[in-house]
Amino acid sequence: MFQPAFSLAGVLSVLNYPEFDPVIVQIGKLQIRWYGVAYMAGFVLGYLVLRRLVRLGRLRMSQDALADLIGWLVVGVMVGGRAGWWIFYNTTPAKTWYDPIAVWHGGMSFHGGFLGVVTVLIFFCWRRKLPFLNAADCLALVTPIGLCLGRLANFINQELVGRVSAMPWAMKFPNYAEPRHPSQLYESFLEGPVLLACLWLIDRKSRPRDGRTAAMFIILYSLIRFLVEFTREPDPQLGFIAFGWLTMGQLLSGAFALAGIVWWLVISRTQPVVAARAGGFPVAPSTAASPPSESKSPRKQRRGGAGR
Repeated sequence: MFQPAFSLAGVLSVLNYPEFDPVIVQIGKLQIRWYGVAYMAGFVLGYLVLRRLVRLGRLRMSQDALADLIGWLVVGVMVGGRAGWWIFYNTTPAKTWYDPIAVWHGGMSFHGGFLGVVTVLIFFCWRRKLPFLNAADCLALVTPIGLCLGRLANFINQELVGRVSAMPWAMKFPNYAEPRHPSQLYESFLEGPVLLACLWLIDRKSRPRDGRTAAMFIILYSLIRFLVEFTREPDPQLGFIAFGWLTMGQLLSGAFALAGIVWWLVISRTQPVVAARAGGFPVAPSTAASPPSESKSPRKQRRGGAGR
């Protein structure tokens, strides 16, 4: 009987990590890293989509207000992400007073960054008298872009690797003897294109109520993260925190999922259905034609550390 010289499973089973250099370019002590570029690209692409949503009337604020909001969001992501990692994942005492905010040392948490964004968004919308739930919905529609790029950067940095696996697509990472799940790629795909498609479909096809898209983002992200954690190596400094299988990421995701469900139920009971639409998106009739005019300058973002 004819025997093929190789099989697809055989080829996939010996995949080696492609040895990306985390540093794109170095000039003296200055390094430009893929992780920083991923953060920057996520904010830039997100801003471009949000600017389009302002023009369509979906995001009910001015272009100037949006530009200023981006600067606030950068602060929320960086400070919240680093503080979240320090609170949820760090187990060593600070060596300097600024260690808890030293993003250049690495260590970022999605859940902390999320809480940081919510905090600055509440303050920003209160200060400018803008609709918080509408802004939260629109941010939810673009966040998967940054999540996708961030997980790809985790893959390039050879961090947050998966658990040992015998699956045919398992990958041999440097410094690890056995093939492992490329869990960063799972997360990049599921938290990126899949989550993005689901949120935009829900936003355009469901009965529009301000806040529901943001609630669905929390629920879907938490579900994806909880499941993918089963293929991801637990953080070495923490290991499994309960039941011999529960990780910190799963604990936080479970709590966030419950919060998202409560948010969804509250929104469904308290927020009216938005009747008017523009470009296929739900828009409040009183503000669709003329979003408030404000004038502030955008702020630039800096690179972050490894994300959890």
